[in-house]
Amino acid sequence: MAYISADNVGLRFPIIGTGDRSVKKSILNIATGGKITKGSGTLLITGLENVTFELHDGDRLGLIGHNGAGKSTLLKVLAGIYYPTDGKVSVEGRIVSTLNITLGFEEEATGFENIFLRGRLLGLKTDEINSKVDEIAEFTELGRYLDLPVRVYSSGMLIRLAFAVMTSLESDILLMDEVIGTGDARFIHKAEERLNEFINKAKIMVIASHSDSVIQEFCNQALLLKNGTVYAMGGVDEVLEIYQSADYQD
Repeated sequence: MAYISADNVGLRFPIIGTGDRSVKKSILNIATGGKITKGSGTLLITGLENVTFELHDGDRLGLIGHNGAGKSTLLKVLAGIYYPTDGKVSVEGRIVSTLNITLGFEEEATGFENIFLRGRLLGLKTDEINSKVDEIAEFTELGRYLDLPVRVYSSGMLIRLAFAVMTSLESDILLMDEVIGTGDARFIHKAEERLNEFINKAKIMVIASHSDSVIQEFCNQALLLKNGTVYAMGGVDEVLEIYQSADYQD
C-alpha cells in the first residue's frame, strides 16, 4: 500500500545579504510568489505554509496555481529534496521523481555507461539494470550514439535517454513537474504511450502542471496553491473552476 501524508507542512528559506531595500524585496516577491517576512535581521521567504492532505492507492493529484504558488516546492518536499521547517511529511512506498531526469549523467561517459550511472542513482541494482538496458537502448532509437560520450548529444537526445531510463522503473509513488517533452512528433507519440504505461503502474501520482487538459486527463483530484498555502482541494473540474475565478486571480 502506498501512502502520502502532509501534516501542516511549512517551508521557509532564509535570504542572506539582501537587507531591507524595497527594490530587492519586490524582485524576490516576483521571483518566488511566496510571502516575505523578517526574522532576526534576515529576510525569510515562506514557500509553503500549513499544507495538509492525504493520498492513498489510486489517487492522482494535480497541483495547480500561478507561477510561484508553491507547486514545484511541494513536489521537492514530497521527494525529500527539501525538508519541511514546520509540520511533517510521511511517505510509504518507492518514490520515482521526474523533477530532474538528467541528474547524475556524466558528460564524458557514454550513453550505455550513463544508463548504469542513472540507474544506480535511482536505486537499481546492477542486475536490474542489466535486465533493462537492451529495452532502454531500443526505445531511445539512438543507435551507435549510445557508444559515444553524452557531451556530443543534442538536448533532445539526452532527454530521450533520460526519459527511457526513468520510465523503465516501477514506482509506488510518481512525482512529476509538467509532462516530459521528448523531441519530434513521431517520437512524442511513442513516448506518450510509454508515459501512460509508466503513470498507470504507479499507485499514487502527483503532477504539477499549467495545462488544464493535462490535469483533466491524468488526475482525479486537484490541489490549488496560492502563495504557498492550500486555496482549494477536491475534484478536478471543481478546483479548476475556482482557479479561473476572479477571487483566486486577485
